Order: sequence, then structure tokens, then C-alpha cells
Amino acid sequence: MSDATTRTWDAIVVGAGLAGLVAAHEAASVGRRRVLVLDQENRANLGGQAWWSLGGLFFVDSPEQRRMGVKDSVELAWQDWQGSAAFDRLDDEDSWAQRWARAYVEFAAGEKRSYLRALGLRSLPMVGWAERGDGSALGHGNSVPRFHLTWGTGPGVVDAFVPSVLEAESAGRVAFGFRHRVDELVVEDGAVVGVRGAVLAPDDAARGVSSSREVVGEFEHRADAVVVASGGIGHNHELIRRTWPTERVGPAPRHLISGVPAHVDGRMLAITEAAGGRVVNRDRMWAYTEGIHNWDPVWPDHAIRILPGPSSMWFDAHGRRLVGSSGVPGADSVGAMRQILATGHDYSWFVLTQTIIEKEFALSGSEQNPDLTEKDLRLLLRTRAAKGAPPPVEAFKQHGEDFVVADTLPALVEGMNRLARGPQLDLADIERQIVARDREVENGFSKDVQLMTIANARRSLTDRLVRVAKPHRILDPAHGPLIAVRLNILSRKTLGGLQTDLDSRVIGPDGEPVPGLFAAGEAAGFGGGGVHGYNALEGTFLGGCIFSGRNAGRAIARG
Repeated sequence: MSDATTRTWDAIVVGAGLAGLVAAHEAASVGRRRVLVLDQENRANLGGQAWWSLGGLFFVDSPEQRRMGVKDSVELAWQDWQGSAAFDRLDDEDSWAQRWARAYVEFAAGEKRSYLRALGLRSLPMVGWAERGDGSALGHGNSVPRFHLTWGTGPGVVDAFVPSVLEAESAGRVAFGFRHRVDELVVEDGAVVGVRGAVLAPDDAARGVSSSREVVGEFEHRADAVVVASGGIGHNHELIRRTWPTERVGPAPRHLISGVPAHVDGRMLAITEAAGGRVVNRDRMWAYTEGIHNWDPVWPDHAIRILPGPSSMWFDAHGRRLVGSSGVPGADSVGAMRQILATGHDYSWFVLTQTIIEKEFALSGSEQNPDLTEKDLRLLLRTRAAKGAPPPVEAFKQHGEDFVVADTLPALVEGMNRLARGPQLDLADIERQIVARDREVENGFSKDVQLMTIANARRSLTDRLVRVAKPHRILDPAHGPLIAVRLNILSRKTLGGLQTDLDSRVIGPDGEPVPGLFAAGEAAGFGGGGVHGYNALEGTFLGGCIFSGRNAGRAIARG
């Protein structure tokens, strides 16, 4: 492919991440269109940040749920989605987002599973329970377990689409332009007709590693349709802080670590806006409160999220236990964020035991779960069933800068105070709160919200067997040593984005589709400019890329 000359394609996809691959798969392999896929990174990054994910997928009333005795339905899932999204801009920015949300819930209960299984994707039989809720039936959270973990994690999701796209490449229906950075969408007579940009210097950097931005050439390509599938703003800390929802959750964190690679810069949002697309819900984003610094980083500020079970005690920077349902790990991410940032500090603490870390700590990221990612059943049984924490978790416990391990509470609090970026913790106050909680474990009854949540969780077969530790006293030496983890704010997903209709056509300021312009994945707020509203139910990001990329590709396939 010549870099400087103009060629005409049926479609150009900007971004070789999951949404872009799905769009190319549908347009080229199903619709037989000629598709050019451009990406500023090299071929090693095929699949984008989805490759790094844990591979969680949201299904409704699946066979896996039914085998576990979970009764789910479209009505219950839609109730949960609406309670979490809290759409309040229905006359404007949420007008298409709500329609996408309803369509996605129906997709998750219908075609989604068979669509993915036909492409070779399989889920583990145990269904997880993410975002367990804010304590209200009509509020945020999943009423039942819906988190289906892909066998193969993120790479397994990406690999469902890669073979067909590479086959189309071999047949000449798909071409890739790696190290091609799109700087402009070409607009003629109000329609998007192509792209212009810079050819970047060859760089054989490994997946996720920051690459050169040296420009060595220019390009321009024309097409009947352009799909923007370039991701969100997750590593653009300046843009995150500029659009941070201060009034809703508190001040933007001063110390922010990144859950996505450096190339997730959000630059295509402004470029598409300049071409007539409308960006909505800029103030909605999904950051995590359980971020830890990676002791073996791949990209700058590389962070890992702890996917916690519900048993760790959660304290703010002053040493006060977080209250209510949002003080239960894994229950209400935004509610926890509000409590943490209300202190004027941007970190918090887990206090737990060895028993809890062994059963309840999982780490986000395909690379942190080699047994699942490599589909190694022997390794899975050896590492998950054996005594001790899974090796990646144990490595963070030993090497991670956010971890403190001690045999006694005084020694633990002393170590926490060495790590504190704010106030020094008072040993007597921490001990008082832990002892009060421990007294609640003495019998099967409790007024402690966390212990009630644990009891409810252990009614789930997955939680009881592999996810939630049997309740015990934190200060019981038999369950030691004691562990504290300093938790940092971790950037991850953009919930707002380019507004699109259900064919993934980008909407302009006049409310009408911009001719020739489509968007999919995180760049489109996973559909409609913000399908999640204010909160996510988890397992919905990869699915949003698949659903919106599929809709874009099918629309292009229809011509």
C-alpha cells in the first residue's frame, strides 16, 4: 500500500482494537466490502486494549447462570441497567444512549452468546458477581451474577475475530495500515469521504509499550464510509482531569495511575468533532478505586486493578471505615469513589488476612492470569486450588509498593503510615473498628452491611467455592498474616463519546447522521454516546465494543 497516494475503499476503519476488528469482520467477511484498517501502533498491538483485559462478558439468562441456579431475565437486567445508568439527559445527550442500552440488554439475552460461540469463544462455567449494588433494588448494581469470564481472557475475545479478518486480508478484502496516524477526516459537501494523516516511523516495540511519534510521511485515503473505533481517553490524564465530574464524585485525583496503554489518548474525538460529529456526556468516565502500581510495568504509570471479593475492610485516608454498601469491596465503584475523594485525598486502604487474599484477590489483565489466558487447565487447577495466593497475586504481595504484610496490627499500621500520602493513621482507632467488626462474626446474625453482603454472596455457588472467604475474625492469628493495601485511583474507561444511532452512524449537532461517518467502541461511549450512563455493570465494555462494531460493520455491509 502506497503511503502518499489516495486509494478508494468501501470503508476505512480507524483503530485496530476490538471494535475496529468486529466492524472489519462484518463489513469484509460477511458483507464482502473492501476495508482499510488504520492504526498508529504496530501490528503487535492488534486487538488494542481489549487484549489486556480479563475478558469478562455480560450475559443475561445464560445456560451458565441457569446451571448455577441463577434466575435472570431481560426485565431484571433492564431494571438493573436503568438503575445504574440513571439516564437524566433523555431529551439530548442520552436520547440515543438509552435506546442502545435497551438494545444491548436484549442482545446480551439473545443473539450475543450464539454469535460469539459461532466464532469459537467459550466462557468458564462459573459466573461471577461484579458491582453487587448500592443496596437498592432500583439503584445501581447487578441483582444477580452476570460476569462470564472468557476462556482465554482478553486475547480469547480478540481471537474470535482475528482469523476472519486475517483471512479477508489474505483475500485482498482487508488491508492494514499500521503506524498510520489519522490527523483529519476529509469532508466534502457535508459528508465524510476519507482520512488524511501521518505515517509514523517503523517501531517494533512490544505490545502496549510506548512507541515513537516520529513522522516519516503522509497519506490520504478515500472511502464511502469511515468508522472511528479509536478508543477513549484513558491515558490522557490532562483530558481526564479537565472533564472530571468534580461536582458528582469529588475533586480529580492528583495521583492518577493508568490502566490502559499510552496510545489510548482520545485524540480522534476532537478530530471527529471537527468533521461534524457530536461528542456527548464528556463528564462520564469509569475510573477504579482499587488501583495498585505495577511492580513490573509495561507502559508509563502502568496500574493493575484488584478485583476484590467483599471481605476486606475498607478504610479512607484518615483511617475511617467506608460506610454503607459502597464501603463493601466490589459493590459500588462510584459510591466508594465519592467517599474516598470527600476526604481530600486520593487513596484508601484495604485491611485483610492471608485467608482473604488467597481466595478473594484477583487481578485485572490477561497477563496477570496466565492460566486462564493460555487456556492451561493443569495450571489453573494447580494455582487456583493449591494453598496460597495465585502466583501473580503473591508476586504483588511480595514486590508491590502498595502492600504491607505484618504479623501484628501495630506493625501493620506502622507500615501503612510509612506508605501514607496523607494523614498518619491512629492504631487505637483502627483497632477499635476492626474489633467491632470481628465481634459481629461470632454468630450467624449481624447488622454490619459488609457481613450481610458476604452472607448473601456465599449463597452463590461461584462465590462460595472460589471467590468469597468464609467469615472469620480479621485479628485471628490463625488466618494471618495481616495485609494492608494502599489503593490508588486508576484510569480506565470513557463512558461518553460520539453520539450514534443504532446503525453506529455518528450524529451531528443538528441531530441528523453525518453522511459517511460511523463510530464504534469506546470512542462512541460503547454505543449512542454513553450506553452505560453514569455507572457500569461490568462485563459490558468488551460487549459494547462487539455490539457497536457489529452494528457499524453490518450497516456498511448493507451499503
